[in-house]
Amino acid sequence: MSTPWAQRISGGRPQFGMWVASGSGYVTEICAGSGIDWVLLDQEHAPNDLRTTLYQLQVLAGYPDVGVVVRPPAADPVLIKQVLDIGAQNIIVPMIGSAEEAAAAVAATRYPPAGIRGVGSALARASRWNRITDYLSTADDSVSLTVQVETAAGLARLDDIADVDGVDAVFIGPADLAASLGKLGQPEHPDVVSAIENALATIVAHGKCAGVNAFNETIARRYVAAGASFVVVGADVALLARGAEQLAERYRR
Repeated sequence: MSTPWAQRISGGRPQFGMWVASGSGYVTEICAGSGIDWVLLDQEHAPNDLRTTLYQLQVLAGYPDVGVVVRPPAADPVLIKQVLDIGAQNIIVPMIGSAEEAAAAVAATRYPPAGIRGVGSALARASRWNRITDYLSTADDSVSLTVQVETAAGLARLDDIADVDGVDAVFIGPADLAASLGKLGQPEHPDVVSAIENALATIVAHGKCAGVNAFNETIARRYVAAGASFVVVGADVALLARGAEQLAERYRR
């Protein structure tokens, strides 16, 4: 592990983060200044495209103490290439269900001969438009990759996924995992929580960092005890929705 983010999640202190799903650079800056350890910019379930993600990366450049992870909408090498070119350095790829899929995600983040990332550094913010003169030879070492396992099939192959060279961390997605285990909408069901705790221990046993999502503080701390070194503990849109509801309820009463 060589990137600052990879060093942070392997440094011994759990990193608590926020999902930033609003698509707003203004809201992103509010979150970045909160004291949170890291933020996750989401393109999978949020209204973020390349332009809104780029703007948020530019905003977050003013907060160097905050870790920044970007999730493209799919394990598509074209989408991954575009996110890397606009300057994302830490990628989390959703819906990885096998070692082969994990290896393909690794290849998408590396230039040839180590991978298949297309070369467009002259046009890319990542290389500062070739002002970073050695970008092509150093880029592979500046990128961290987290793969997201969130199905029963993925759990069954977790040992093999965690062993893939180039995978820095494995993140367990409770919502989709709950659905895959027959517990749709119940990510805090005891069976789901137990499966996640076992998965976190497996990831750590393979020498990789483990991450997970948990908005319930009690469960989040259970996951840390089980081996998670980075946890998403809230989301900008959820905080706004619940806060607005509580405010309205106080005055309705």
